[in-house]
Amino acid sequence: MGENPAARLQKLFEGHRLTPTQRRIAHCMVRGAADVPFLSSVELAELAGVSQPSVTRFAVALGFDGYPALRRHLREVAPAERAGPVRQDAYNEYQQAVQGEIENLRQLSTLLADPAPVREAGRLLAASSPLPVLGLRAASSQARGFAYFAAKVHPDVRLLDEGGSMLADRIDAAVGAGASALLCFALPRHPREVSEALEYGRGAGLTVVTVADSAFAPVAAYSDLLIPAPVGTGLAFDTACAPMLLGRVLLEAMADALPDAQARLEAFDARAAARGLFVE
Repeated sequence: MGENPAARLQKLFEGHRLTPTQRRIAHCMVRGAADVPFLSSVELAELAGVSQPSVTRFAVALGFDGYPALRRHLREVAPAERAGPVRQDAYNEYQQAVQGEIENLRQLSTLLADPAPVREAGRLLAASSPLPVLGLRAASSQARGFAYFAAKVHPDVRLLDEGGSMLADRIDAAVGAGASALLCFALPRHPREVSEALEYGRGAGLTVVTVADSAFAPVAAYSDLLIPAPVGTGLAFDTACAPMLLGRVLLEAMADALPDAQARLEAFDARAAARGLFVE
């Protein structure tokens, strides 16, 4: 029982084909894993932004007779006591957004208690040369940041941050040059092009490693290894501190798997110093 409530909920949902609305409910439940066993179906529906009948259908899709049966099961696998309520009224709207991101980082920290998925991802990324890194629209900055730093330790990183008909061509070019894996950053709202690109890449023989906002994101069906990092939704536009940090963690794991990573970093520092690239 050392597993955290969010991880146990993830396992409950694994193997079920969920509709977009049901994935939204599942994602909401994982985010509030400690409180969900104490919510009514109406309260959960309001929290997830769906209808109460959708919550009932969700419970049935998981194999339960209805939501009461699902809630009884959740109480069996959840902590005995409900987490203390967060006094949201103690913070203004901007502070609430920050508090939400702090909670997202806590969830990421809990997820990383098992380092095996990240280490496996690092091994896959290090072994792929070239290494295509995909991120469109909202996720383009995450992909660009990863690619910028990865290029300092990896011999051939190829950023794919523009969609359109050329995207498949660039994936083909990477595969033709020897790529074996593709790293994808996928954040809401999820562009259809990303799922299509991942499906195309897998068909071309690439192993897809994905950083997404949820294990139930649309790209999950096209990913060989998905590591979730929640986004903040407290502001008009989503915030992505956890996905960014997870990207840096993957960089660390990849560098650990590259035998010449340190030498490459030292060579870059020497060139930068010779050129006076940075102001100390």
